[in-house]
Amino acid sequence: MKDANKEPVGEIETALLDAELFIKYGSPDRAMKRLKTALERSPRSISLRERLREIAASHKHPEEAARHCLALASLYIERDNFDAAHDRLLEAKQLDNRISIASGLEAIRRARHPELKSEPAAKIQPHSVKAGTTLAGDLSFIGVFDVIQAIENSRLTGILMLTNNAQAGHVFFNDGQIVGAKSGKLTAGEAFRQIVEITGGSFDFQNSAQSFPITIEAPSNTHLILDSLRQVDEEKV
Repeated sequence: MKDANKEPVGEIETALLDAELFIKYGSPDRAMKRLKTALERSPRSISLRERLREIAASHKHPEEAARHCLALASLYIERDNFDAAHDRLLEAKQLDNRISIASGLEAIRRARHPELKSEPAAKIQPHSVKAGTTLAGDLSFIGVFDVIQAIENSRLTGILMLTNNAQAGHVFFNDGQIVGAKSGKLTAGEAFRQIVEITGGSFDFQNSAQSFPITIEAPSNTHLILDSLRQVDEEKV
């Protein structure tokens, strides 16, 4: 029986060599077209997508490069290569800040925790909004990464409170940027590493007229989340 996951290596290598010739002679668009044709035959080829990502990113096609990053993240997650998946998600966000990588982050967490049950998509509900000042909802239906993304996009200042039967956590935002966290006796980065592991319970975001002291410094929320997930993995090894 033929392995469905096995890639036609000869065809892939030929496409990659052809693409390099097109690049050498100043035809990046033809190189991308050649790789896309090969990708139609081998849609799960990491080598083809990686080269497409590189060419698209270096020849001013950031949106296309970002799309390939997201696809690559999914392929790496399937192979339990979470470091590579982290890198591609971060790159996707850097290439196109408009995209949401929350689903990719959640996929990584669920791949690391197969005991978590996926909720049917039909049950997912939007965040509830109270008088324009509060976001609240059920973390079984809406992941914490989606909530953080919504707060970041709205550039809100306030406290995100997460609670379940086992633990509780607070994340502090200034203009949508995470600047602090608290979970039990833990604060700052240590607290946030616990908070990203919360998968059930409820969340509530309260606006604040005052900004909060900065105890967490990160280039972006995406950097912080990915670094925290990496550190959680390292602590469990």
